[in-house]
Amino acid sequence: MTSITSKPVLILGGTGKTGRRLAERLAARNIPVRIGSRSASPAFDWTDKASWAGALEDIGAVYISYYPDLAVPGAAEAVGDFARLAVSQGVRRLVLLSGRGEPEAQHSEELVKATGADWTILRCAWFAQNFSESAFLDGLLAGQISVPAADVGEPFVDADDIADVAAEVLSKEGHVGELYELTGPRLLTFRQAVAEIARASGRNIGFSRVSPEEFKAELAAYGTPADIVWLLDELFVRVLDGRNEYLADGVQRALGREPKDFSVYVRETAATGVWNTDL
Repeated sequence: MTSITSKPVLILGGTGKTGRRLAERLAARNIPVRIGSRSASPAFDWTDKASWAGALEDIGAVYISYYPDLAVPGAAEAVGDFARLAVSQGVRRLVLLSGRGEPEAQHSEELVKATGADWTILRCAWFAQNFSESAFLDGLLAGQISVPAADVGEPFVDADDIADVAAEVLSKEGHVGELYELTGPRLLTFRQAVAEIARASGRNIGFSRVSPEEFKAELAAYGTPADIVWLLDELFVRVLDGRNEYLADGVQRALGREPKDFSVYVRETAATGVWNTDL
């Protein structure tokens, strides 16, 4: 398959949920990739600007994924600085992984657009994989999920769908200047999501609503890093307030198909045994 660029695609966060999936998809299309991470060579570190230029050398396009999340203060400025540097080094194609209902994420989007690059925005709902590859896994294994969330619906999006969209926009023409809002096909509350996981895994997993203070203390007890504790508290308290309680059609517009339902994610993930406490 012919890529939109003959040079490699730099995938920031290339070992993360969406980045590693994207790397697999681009490799399957015979598109060369460079992983942007602290362990890569050349190394890339969001907190070390001196590492950015080397990672960008001889790159044709970049998938920008900010760690830990664009909601973090200062994230937009870092993304803007990086995007401007990329364009100054000859990179024309930028694809930004963004978040719904996050002011800092939307600020990042505007800074990427302002570079004059050929941009595409992937504005995503909560990842389904947060239940199997992130902080909620510990609670599920312990048999209890406690979050400061009211019964607000969230259209959880599968990381496979995000990677499919990213691979499409990075390998084919026609996606420049597009904002794809990526969601799953239905709204679920966290209570409903946990209930589906419990049924599929054959386990009794409790769910309760707690105060933000109790939530942060429980995450810390599981050994969750402080920056992730802050981030999850921010997202639950300020973002999961109903502002994103609707479905979007980004997957359909980008891929011409329906997004993966949460039940499919749960069935496939349960089959791996990741929620089996015997492992």
